[in-house]
Amino acid sequence: MSDNIADVGTRLSVIVIAQEESRLKAVQLVKQGRTLELLWTKSGKASEVDMGAFAGECDLPAGPVVRTEMGKDKVAVAGFDSAGVVFYRVNVPAVKEEEIAAMAKLQAETRLPLPAEQMELAWRAGKVEDGQVSITIAAARREHLQGFVEKVRGFEPAKILLDCEGIVKVWRTFFCGNDEPAVVVSMGERNTQVCLAESGRLINAVSLDMGMEDFSAAGVLTEQTETAERFAQDMRSVLELFGYAGPTAVPVFVLSDGDRVIESIVSCLESTGLNVRAALPAPFLLTQESRGPKLTAQKELGIKDIHEYRVPIGLALMVLDGDAEELNVFERLYNPAKKKAKKHWFYSPKATGAIAAVMLTLLVAVFYVADVAGDRHLGKLSAEANLKGFIQRQTLIKTVARQRPDLLGLLSEINSGDSQGIMLDSFHFQKGQPVTISGQADKTEQLDKFEKSLQSRKGIRNVIEESATEDEKAKKVNFTIKFDYKSFARTRSRAQI
Repeated sequence: MSDNIADVGTRLSVIVIAQEESRLKAVQLVKQGRTLELLWTKSGKASEVDMGAFAGECDLPAGPVVRTEMGKDKVAVAGFDSAGVVFYRVNVPAVKEEEIAAMAKLQAETRLPLPAEQMELAWRAGKVEDGQVSITIAAARREHLQGFVEKVRGFEPAKILLDCEGIVKVWRTFFCGNDEPAVVVSMGERNTQVCLAESGRLINAVSLDMGMEDFSAAGVLTEQTETAERFAQDMRSVLELFGYAGPTAVPVFVLSDGDRVIESIVSCLESTGLNVRAALPAPFLLTQESRGPKLTAQKELGIKDIHEYRVPIGLALMVLDGDAEELNVFERLYNPAKKKAKKHWFYSPKATGAIAAVMLTLLVAVFYVADVAGDRHLGKLSAEANLKGFIQRQTLIKTVARQRPDLLGLLSEINSGDSQGIMLDSFHFQKGQPVTISGQADKTEQLDKFEKSLQSRKGIRNVIEESATEDEKAKKVNFTIKFDYKSFARTRSRAQI
Protein backbone atom coordinates (compact mmCIF):
# COMPACT_ATOMS: atom_id res chain seq x y z
CA MET A 1 0.00 0.00 0.00
CA SER A 2 1.25 3.50 -0.80
CA ASP A 3 2.43 5.57 2.14
CA ASN A 4 0.15 8.31 0.84
CA ILE A 5 -3.28 6.75 1.16
CA ALA A 6 -4.80 9.30 -1.17
CA ASP A 7 -2.71 7.85 -4.02
CA VAL A 8 -4.19 4.37 -3.75
CA GLY A 9 -6.77 4.82 -6.52
CA THR A 10 -8.56 7.24 -8.79
CA ARG A 11 -11.70 6.98 -6.65
CA LEU A 12 -11.09 6.54 -2.95
CA SER A 13 -13.63 5.74 -0.30
CA VAL A 14 -12.79 6.52 3.32
CA ILE A 15 -14.65 5.35 6.41
CA VAL A 16 -13.83 7.21 9.61
CA ILE A 17 -14.90 6.21 13.10
CA ALA A 18 -14.38 8.67 15.94
CA GLN A 19 -15.58 8.76 19.52
CA GLU A 20 -16.92 12.13 20.64
CA GLU A 21 -17.55 12.00 24.35
CA SER A 22 -20.21 9.30 24.89
CA ARG A 23 -21.03 8.65 21.21
CA LEU A 24 -19.34 6.86 18.34
CA LYS A 25 -19.75 8.61 15.01
CA ALA A 26 -18.85 7.35 11.54
CA VAL A 27 -19.04 8.58 7.96
CA GLN A 28 -18.11 7.25 4.55
CA LEU A 29 -16.76 9.88 2.20
CA VAL A 30 -15.81 9.32 -1.44
CA LYS A 31 -13.71 11.65 -3.57
CA GLN A 32 -13.53 11.65 -7.34
CA GLY A 33 -11.89 14.61 -8.97
CA ARG A 34 -13.11 17.70 -7.10
CA THR A 35 -16.39 16.14 -6.05
CA LEU A 36 -16.95 14.70 -2.59
CA GLU A 37 -19.85 12.36 -1.89
CA LEU A 38 -21.06 11.62 1.63
CA LEU A 39 -22.47 8.11 1.29
CA TRP A 40 -23.78 7.71 4.83
CA THR A 41 -23.45 8.74 8.47
CA LYS A 42 -23.91 6.56 11.52
CA SER A 43 -23.79 7.07 15.28
CA GLY A 44 -24.29 5.01 18.41
CA LYS A 45 -23.79 5.17 22.17
CA ALA A 46 -20.27 4.16 23.12
CA SER A 47 -21.59 2.58 26.29
CA GLU A 48 -23.76 0.15 24.31
CA VAL A 49 -21.29 -0.98 21.65
CA ASP A 50 -17.49 -1.11 21.49
CA MET A 51 -15.53 0.35 18.61
CA GLY A 52 -14.83 -3.03 16.99
CA ALA A 53 -18.52 -4.00 16.94
CA PHE A 54 -19.44 -0.54 15.68
CA ALA A 55 -16.93 -0.97 12.86
CA GLY A 56 -18.71 -4.18 11.90
CA GLU A 57 -21.98 -2.26 11.68
CA CYS A 58 -20.15 0.11 9.31
CA ASP A 59 -19.28 -2.84 7.05
CA LEU A 60 -15.59 -2.79 7.96
CA PRO A 61 -13.91 -6.20 8.00
CA ALA A 62 -10.42 -6.55 9.44
CA GLY A 63 -7.59 -4.96 7.48
CA PRO A 64 -6.53 -1.41 6.63
CA VAL A 65 -7.60 -1.51 2.94
CA VAL A 66 -10.47 -3.50 1.44
CA ARG A 67 -10.88 -4.02 -2.31
CA THR A 68 -14.54 -3.82 -3.26
CA GLU A 69 -16.19 -5.63 -6.11
CA MET A 70 -16.04 -2.43 -8.17
CA GLY A 71 -12.28 -2.15 -7.79
CA LYS A 72 -12.46 0.86 -5.49
CA ASP A 73 -10.44 1.23 -2.33
CA LYS A 74 -12.10 1.48 1.05
CA VAL A 75 -9.81 2.89 3.74
CA ALA A 76 -10.60 2.73 7.45
CA VAL A 77 -9.46 5.53 9.77
CA ALA A 78 -9.92 5.99 13.52
CA GLY A 79 -10.15 9.36 15.25
CA PHE A 80 -8.53 9.79 18.66
CA ASP A 81 -9.96 12.19 21.23
CA SER A 82 -7.18 14.73 21.72
CA ALA A 83 -8.54 15.85 25.11
CA GLY A 84 -5.83 13.59 26.53
CA VAL A 85 -3.09 15.17 24.38
CA VAL A 86 -1.05 18.17 25.46
CA PHE A 87 0.34 20.54 22.84
CA TYR A 88 3.34 22.86 22.94
CA ARG A 89 4.48 25.50 20.47
CA VAL A 90 8.17 26.34 20.66
CA ASN A 91 10.74 28.18 18.54
CA VAL A 92 14.19 26.76 17.78
CA PRO A 93 17.01 27.85 15.47
CA ALA A 94 16.38 27.07 11.79
CA VAL A 95 18.97 24.36 11.24
CA LYS A 96 18.98 20.89 9.68
CA GLU A 97 15.94 18.67 10.25
CA GLU A 98 17.89 16.22 12.41
CA GLU A 99 19.18 19.02 14.60
CA ILE A 100 15.66 20.45 14.90
CA ALA A 101 14.47 17.01 16.00
CA ALA A 102 17.07 16.90 18.78
CA MET A 103 16.14 20.40 19.93
CA ALA A 104 12.42 19.60 19.82
CA LYS A 105 13.01 16.53 21.96
CA LEU A 106 14.94 18.57 24.50
CA GLN A 107 12.25 21.26 24.56
CA ALA A 108 9.50 18.67 24.97
CA GLU A 109 11.19 16.79 27.80
CA THR A 110 11.60 19.98 29.85
CA ARG A 111 7.83 20.55 29.66
CA LEU A 112 6.32 17.06 29.94
CA PRO A 113 3.90 16.54 32.84
CA LEU A 114 5.18 12.97 33.25
CA PRO A 115 8.59 11.28 32.84
CA ALA A 116 9.60 11.03 29.16
CA GLU A 117 9.54 7.21 29.22
CA GLN A 118 5.79 7.33 29.98
CA MET A 119 4.96 9.64 27.07
CA GLU A 120 4.74 9.45 23.29
CA LEU A 121 5.68 12.50 21.25
CA ALA A 122 5.29 13.89 17.74
CA TRP A 123 6.31 17.17 16.15
CA ARG A 124 5.74 19.28 13.07
CA ALA A 125 7.77 22.27 11.86
CA GLY A 126 6.08 25.48 10.79
CA LYS A 127 7.24 28.75 9.28
CA VAL A 128 10.78 30.08 9.45
CA GLU A 129 11.07 33.69 10.58
CA ASP A 130 14.21 35.60 11.56
CA GLY A 131 16.28 32.42 11.64
CA GLN A 132 13.80 30.65 13.95
CA VAL A 133 11.40 27.85 13.09
CA SER A 134 8.18 27.31 15.04
CA ILE A 135 7.40 23.75 16.08
CA THR A 136 4.16 22.16 17.22
CA ILE A 137 4.74 19.26 19.63
CA ALA A 138 2.02 16.81 20.65
CA ALA A 139 2.51 14.60 23.71
CA ALA A 140 0.25 11.93 25.17
CA ARG A 141 0.47 9.34 27.89
CA ARG A 142 1.66 6.06 26.40
CA GLU A 143 -0.70 3.95 28.51
CA HIS A 144 -3.67 5.98 27.25
CA LEU A 145 -2.60 5.52 23.63
CA GLN A 146 -2.01 1.79 24.06
CA GLY A 147 -5.53 1.40 25.44
CA PHE A 148 -6.96 3.05 22.32
CA VAL A 149 -4.85 0.83 20.05
CA GLU A 150 -6.45 -2.21 21.66
CA LYS A 151 -9.91 -0.76 20.98
CA VAL A 152 -9.26 -0.51 17.24
CA ARG A 153 -7.51 -3.88 16.79
CA GLY A 154 -10.76 -5.42 15.60
CA PHE A 155 -10.94 -3.49 12.34
CA GLU A 156 -7.30 -2.38 12.06
CA PRO A 157 -7.60 1.15 10.65
CA ALA A 158 -4.98 2.35 8.20
CA LYS A 159 -4.42 5.47 10.29
CA ILE A 160 -5.18 6.87 13.72
CA LEU A 161 -5.56 10.65 13.59
CA LEU A 162 -6.08 13.31 16.26
CA ASP A 163 -9.62 14.69 16.18
CA CYS A 164 -8.44 18.29 16.65
CA GLU A 165 -6.58 18.09 13.33
CA GLY A 166 -9.85 17.03 11.72
CA ILE A 167 -11.59 20.03 13.29
CA VAL A 168 -9.13 22.45 11.67
CA LYS A 169 -9.40 20.61 8.34
CA VAL A 170 -13.20 20.69 8.17
CA TRP A 171 -13.26 24.36 9.25
CA ARG A 172 -10.84 25.23 6.46
CA THR A 173 -12.81 23.24 3.85
CA PHE A 174 -16.51 23.60 4.72
CA PHE A 175 -16.78 26.40 7.29
CA CYS A 176 -15.24 29.16 5.14
CA GLY A 177 -11.88 29.04 6.90
CA ASN A 178 -8.71 30.60 5.50
CA ASP A 179 -4.94 30.46 5.93
CA GLU A 180 -4.71 33.37 8.37
CA PRO A 181 -4.10 32.65 12.09
CA ALA A 182 -7.41 31.85 13.76
CA VAL A 183 -8.84 30.08 16.79
CA VAL A 184 -11.41 27.40 15.95
CA VAL A 185 -13.85 26.38 18.70
CA SER A 186 -15.70 23.06 18.48
CA MET A 187 -18.27 22.64 21.26
CA GLY A 188 -19.40 19.23 22.44
CA GLU A 189 -21.98 18.33 25.04
CA ARG A 190 -19.59 18.46 27.99
CA ASN A 191 -16.24 19.52 26.51
CA THR A 192 -14.94 22.10 24.06
CA GLN A 193 -11.95 21.83 21.75
CA VAL A 194 -10.13 25.12 21.18
CA CYS A 195 -7.69 24.88 18.26
CA LEU A 196 -5.18 27.43 16.98
CA ALA A 197 -4.91 27.19 13.19
CA GLU A 198 -2.43 28.75 10.81
CA SER A 199 -2.06 28.10 7.06
CA GLY A 200 -4.87 25.58 7.40
CA ARG A 201 -2.95 23.43 9.93
CA LEU A 202 -3.23 22.81 13.65
CA ILE A 203 -0.70 24.83 15.66
CA ASN A 204 -1.92 24.35 19.22
CA ALA A 205 -4.99 23.00 21.04
CA VAL A 206 -6.60 22.99 24.49
CA SER A 207 -9.61 21.07 25.77
CA LEU A 208 -12.03 22.88 28.10
CA ASP A 209 -14.29 21.04 30.52
CA MET A 210 -17.33 23.13 29.53
CA GLY A 211 -19.82 22.35 26.79
CA MET A 212 -23.32 22.81 25.47
CA GLU A 213 -24.87 21.14 28.52
CA ASP A 214 -23.48 23.84 30.82
CA PHE A 215 -25.33 26.53 28.86
CA SER A 216 -28.49 24.50 28.28
CA ALA A 217 -28.75 23.69 31.99
CA ALA A 218 -28.34 27.36 32.95
CA GLY A 219 -32.01 28.24 32.73
CA VAL A 220 -31.97 31.28 34.99
CA LEU A 221 -30.52 34.51 33.58
CA THR A 222 -28.08 34.85 36.48
CA GLU A 223 -26.79 31.31 35.94
CA GLN A 224 -26.43 31.93 32.21
CA THR A 225 -24.40 35.08 32.91
CA GLU A 226 -22.11 33.28 35.36
CA THR A 227 -21.59 30.39 32.93
CA ALA A 228 -20.85 32.74 30.04
CA GLU A 229 -18.40 34.77 32.14
CA ARG A 230 -16.57 31.61 33.21
CA PHE A 231 -16.39 30.40 29.61
CA ALA A 232 -15.18 33.82 28.41
CA GLN A 233 -12.48 33.86 31.11
CA ASP A 234 -11.34 30.39 30.03
CA MET A 235 -11.20 31.57 26.42
CA ARG A 236 -9.09 34.61 27.36
CA SER A 237 -6.73 32.32 29.26
CA VAL A 238 -6.43 30.04 26.22
CA LEU A 239 -5.67 32.99 23.93
CA GLU A 240 -2.93 34.07 26.34
CA LEU A 241 -1.59 30.52 26.37
CA PHE A 242 -1.55 30.62 22.56
CA GLY A 243 0.58 33.75 22.71
CA TYR A 244 -2.04 36.45 22.04
CA ALA A 245 -1.99 39.25 24.58
CA GLY A 246 -5.27 40.99 23.70
CA PRO A 247 -8.76 39.49 23.32
CA THR A 248 -9.04 40.85 19.75
CA ALA A 249 -5.55 39.88 18.59
CA VAL A 250 -6.83 36.83 16.68
CA PRO A 251 -10.30 35.97 15.29
CA VAL A 252 -12.25 33.23 17.05
CA PHE A 253 -14.62 31.02 15.03
CA VAL A 254 -17.22 28.90 16.84
CA LEU A 255 -18.37 26.03 14.61
CA SER A 256 -22.16 26.20 14.46
CA ASP A 257 -25.22 24.75 12.76
CA GLY A 258 -27.37 27.77 13.61
CA ASP A 259 -28.47 26.36 16.96
CA ARG A 260 -29.79 29.09 19.25
CA VAL A 261 -27.61 27.92 22.16
CA ILE A 262 -24.43 28.30 20.10
CA GLU A 263 -25.60 31.67 18.78
CA SER A 264 -26.22 32.78 22.37
CA ILE A 265 -22.74 31.62 23.39
CA VAL A 266 -21.19 33.57 20.52
CA SER A 267 -23.14 36.66 21.51
CA CYS A 268 -22.00 36.36 25.14
CA LEU A 269 -18.35 35.95 24.12
CA GLU A 270 -18.62 38.91 21.78
CA SER A 271 -20.01 41.08 24.59
CA THR A 272 -16.86 40.38 26.64
CA GLY A 273 -14.65 41.94 23.96
CA LEU A 274 -13.53 38.83 22.09
CA ASN A 275 -13.27 38.99 18.29
CA VAL A 276 -15.65 36.04 17.86
CA ARG A 277 -18.19 34.96 15.25
CA ALA A 278 -20.19 31.84 14.39
CA ALA A 279 -18.95 29.73 11.46
CA LEU A 280 -21.65 27.85 9.54
CA PRO A 281 -21.06 25.05 7.01
CA ALA A 282 -21.29 26.33 3.45
CA PRO A 283 -20.88 23.28 1.16
CA PHE A 284 -23.92 24.19 -0.94
CA LEU A 285 -22.38 27.50 -1.97
CA LEU A 286 -19.47 25.72 -3.61
CA THR A 287 -19.55 24.79 -7.29
CA GLN A 288 -17.22 22.91 -9.56
CA GLU A 289 -15.89 26.28 -10.76
CA SER A 290 -14.99 27.46 -7.26
CA ARG A 291 -11.69 26.84 -5.52
CA GLY A 292 -13.29 24.46 -3.02
CA PRO A 293 -14.74 20.96 -3.49
CA LYS A 294 -18.36 20.19 -4.24
CA LEU A 295 -20.18 18.02 -1.70
CA THR A 296 -23.01 15.70 -2.66
CA ALA A 297 -24.91 13.04 -0.76
CA GLN A 298 -27.16 10.08 -1.47
CA LYS A 299 -29.78 11.59 0.81
CA GLU A 300 -30.78 15.13 1.58
CA LEU A 301 -27.90 16.85 3.34
CA GLY A 302 -28.25 19.81 5.69
CA ILE A 303 -25.86 22.00 7.62
CA LYS A 304 -26.80 20.21 10.83
CA ASP A 305 -25.44 16.95 9.34
CA ILE A 306 -22.14 18.59 8.45
CA HIS A 307 -21.86 20.10 11.92
CA GLU A 308 -22.91 16.92 13.72
CA TYR A 309 -20.30 14.80 11.88
CA ARG A 310 -17.66 17.52 11.55
CA VAL A 311 -14.90 15.51 13.23
CA PRO A 312 -15.09 12.30 11.13
CA ILE A 313 -15.67 14.39 7.98
CA GLY A 314 -12.58 16.47 8.72
CA LEU A 315 -10.47 13.36 9.33
CA ALA A 316 -11.73 11.83 6.08
CA LEU A 317 -10.75 15.02 4.23
CA MET A 318 -7.22 14.74 5.64
CA VAL A 319 -6.87 11.28 4.10
CA LEU A 320 -8.53 12.17 0.80
CA ASP A 321 -6.33 15.25 0.38
CA GLY A 322 -3.20 13.30 1.21
CA ASP A 323 -2.21 15.28 4.31
CA ALA A 324 0.94 13.34 5.16
CA GLU A 325 2.36 15.49 7.98
CA GLU A 326 -0.15 14.70 10.69
CA LEU A 327 0.98 14.67 14.32
CA ASN A 328 1.31 10.91 14.68
CA VAL A 329 1.70 10.17 18.40
CA PHE A 330 0.88 6.53 17.59
CA GLU A 331 3.88 6.00 15.32
CA ARG A 332 5.78 3.69 17.67
CA LEU A 333 2.67 1.96 19.03
CA TYR A 334 0.59 1.14 15.97
CA ASN A 335 1.64 -0.36 12.65
CA PRO A 336 -1.36 -1.80 10.80
CA ALA A 337 0.57 -2.95 7.75
CA LYS A 338 2.81 -5.13 9.95
CA LYS A 339 5.88 -3.70 8.29
CA LYS A 340 9.15 -3.40 10.10
CA ALA A 341 8.60 -0.61 12.59
CA LYS A 342 10.46 2.58 11.83
CA LYS A 343 12.14 4.31 14.72
CA HIS A 344 10.45 7.52 15.66
CA TRP A 345 12.52 10.67 15.11
CA PHE A 346 12.51 11.28 18.86
CA TYR A 347 14.22 7.96 19.52
CA SER A 348 16.60 7.81 16.56
CA PRO A 349 20.28 8.06 17.61
CA LYS A 350 21.00 9.86 14.35
CA ALA A 351 18.29 12.44 14.93
CA THR A 352 18.97 13.09 18.59
CA GLY A 353 22.70 13.22 17.94
CA ALA A 354 22.66 15.95 15.29
CA ILE A 355 24.31 18.87 17.04
CA ALA A 356 27.55 19.60 15.10
CA ALA A 357 27.48 19.78 11.30
CA VAL A 358 28.88 16.24 10.98
CA MET A 359 27.85 14.93 14.38
CA LEU A 360 26.28 11.45 14.44
CA THR A 361 25.45 10.93 18.11
CA LEU A 362 24.86 13.08 21.17
CA LEU A 363 24.07 11.84 24.65
CA VAL A 364 22.55 14.67 26.61
CA ALA A 365 22.86 14.25 30.39
CA VAL A 366 21.37 17.13 32.33
CA PHE A 367 21.71 16.70 36.08
CA TYR A 368 19.90 19.83 37.14
CA VAL A 369 18.21 19.31 40.50
CA ALA A 370 15.56 21.98 39.96
CA ASP A 371 14.52 20.31 36.69
CA VAL A 372 13.97 16.95 38.30
CA ALA A 373 12.17 18.37 41.32
CA GLY A 374 9.93 20.55 39.17
CA ASP A 375 8.96 17.95 36.59
CA ARG A 376 8.28 15.13 39.06
CA HIS A 377 5.82 17.23 41.01
CA LEU A 378 3.67 18.17 38.03
CA GLY A 379 0.12 16.86 38.05
CA LYS A 380 -0.94 13.64 36.34
CA LEU A 381 -2.04 14.18 32.74
CA SER A 382 -5.57 12.95 32.06
CA ALA A 383 -8.37 13.52 29.61
CA GLU A 384 -10.52 14.95 32.40
CA ALA A 385 -8.04 17.64 33.43
CA ASN A 386 -9.69 21.05 33.31
CA LEU A 387 -8.22 24.24 31.95
CA LYS A 388 -7.31 25.67 35.34
CA GLY A 389 -5.19 22.63 36.15
CA PHE A 390 -3.62 22.77 32.73
CA ILE A 391 -2.69 26.44 33.05
CA GLN A 392 -1.37 25.87 36.58
CA ARG A 393 0.93 23.18 35.18
CA GLN A 394 2.04 25.56 32.43
CA THR A 395 2.76 28.27 35.01
CA LEU A 396 4.81 25.85 37.10
CA ILE A 397 6.69 24.70 34.01
CA LYS A 398 7.49 28.29 33.04
CA THR A 399 8.66 29.06 36.60
CA VAL A 400 11.02 26.10 36.56
CA ALA A 401 12.13 26.92 33.00
CA ARG A 402 13.22 30.42 34.05
CA GLN A 403 15.74 28.79 36.40
CA ARG A 404 17.14 26.58 33.64
CA PRO A 405 20.16 27.43 31.52
CA ASP A 406 19.60 28.05 27.84
CA LEU A 407 20.78 24.62 26.68
CA LEU A 408 19.44 25.15 23.18
CA GLY A 409 21.43 28.36 22.97
CA LEU A 410 24.54 26.53 24.16
CA LEU A 411 24.09 23.71 21.65
CA SER A 412 23.60 26.28 18.89
CA GLU A 413 26.83 28.05 19.92
CA ILE A 414 28.77 24.78 19.80
CA ASN A 415 27.22 23.89 16.45
CA SER A 416 27.85 27.31 14.87
CA GLY A 417 31.61 27.13 15.40
CA ASP A 418 34.30 25.44 13.33
CA SER A 419 33.25 21.80 13.82
CA GLN A 420 34.55 20.31 10.59
CA GLY A 421 35.91 16.83 11.23
CA ILE A 422 34.50 16.79 14.78
CA MET A 423 32.14 14.11 16.07
CA LEU A 424 30.81 14.55 19.61
CA ASP A 425 30.00 11.51 21.72
CA SER A 426 28.71 13.05 24.95
CA PHE A 427 27.58 16.30 26.48
CA HIS A 428 27.51 16.66 30.28
CA PHE A 429 25.95 19.60 32.09
CA GLN A 430 25.54 20.07 35.83
CA LYS A 431 24.74 23.37 37.48
CA GLY A 432 27.79 24.84 39.22
CA GLN A 433 30.27 22.68 37.30
CA PRO A 434 32.03 23.14 33.96
CA VAL A 435 30.39 21.78 30.83
CA THR A 436 32.15 18.63 29.62
CA ILE A 437 32.06 17.44 26.01
CA SER A 438 33.81 14.38 24.59
CA GLY A 439 34.28 13.20 21.06
CA GLN A 440 36.63 12.46 18.19
CA ALA A 441 38.53 14.58 15.69
CA ASP A 442 39.97 13.44 12.40
CA LYS A 443 43.20 15.38 13.00
CA THR A 444 44.91 17.30 15.77
CA GLU A 445 44.73 20.47 13.68
CA GLN A 446 40.93 20.17 13.51
CA LEU A 447 40.72 19.78 17.28
CA ASP A 448 42.83 22.94 17.74
CA LYS A 449 40.50 24.89 15.43
CA PHE A 450 37.47 23.56 17.30
CA GLU A 451 38.89 24.68 20.67
CA LYS A 452 39.67 28.17 19.34
CA SER A 453 36.18 28.35 17.86
CA LEU A 454 34.61 27.43 21.21
CA GLN A 455 36.63 30.10 23.01
CA SER A 456 35.20 32.74 20.67
CA ARG A 457 31.57 31.73 21.15
CA LYS A 458 29.17 33.86 23.17
CA GLY A 459 28.97 32.91 26.86
CA ILE A 460 31.76 30.28 26.65
CA ARG A 461 34.96 30.90 28.65
CA ASN A 462 37.97 29.05 30.04
CA VAL A 463 38.08 26.34 27.38
CA ILE A 464 40.43 23.62 28.63
CA GLU A 465 41.52 20.51 26.77
CA GLU A 466 41.39 17.94 29.55
CA SER A 467 42.66 15.07 27.42
CA ALA A 468 43.55 14.27 23.82
CA THR A 469 44.83 10.84 22.81
CA GLU A 470 45.46 9.43 19.35
CA ASP A 471 43.74 6.20 18.39
CA GLU A 472 46.15 4.80 15.81
CA LYS A 473 43.83 1.96 14.85
CA ALA A 474 40.84 4.22 14.16
CA LYS A 475 43.06 7.08 13.01
CA LYS A 476 41.16 9.47 15.25
CA VAL A 477 41.96 11.80 18.13
CA ASN A 478 39.81 11.15 21.19
CA PHE A 479 39.33 14.26 23.29
CA THR A 480 37.59 15.69 26.33
CA ILE A 481 37.07 19.44 26.69
CA LYS A 482 35.74 21.44 29.62
CA PHE A 483 34.56 25.04 29.65
CA ASP A 484 32.50 27.52 31.66
CA TYR A 485 29.12 28.60 30.29
CA LYS A 486 27.74 31.95 31.48
CA SER A 487 26.87 31.78 35.20
CA PHE A 488 25.21 28.37 35.09
CA ALA A 489 28.17 26.05 34.63
CA ARG A 490 31.54 27.26 35.85
CA THR A 491 34.53 26.20 37.91
CA ARG A 492 34.20 27.27 41.53
CA SER A 493 36.78 29.80 42.71
CA ARG A 494 38.97 29.17 45.72
CA ALA A 495 36.80 31.55 47.74
CA GLN A 496 33.79 29.35 47.07
CA ILE A 497 35.50 26.13 48.09
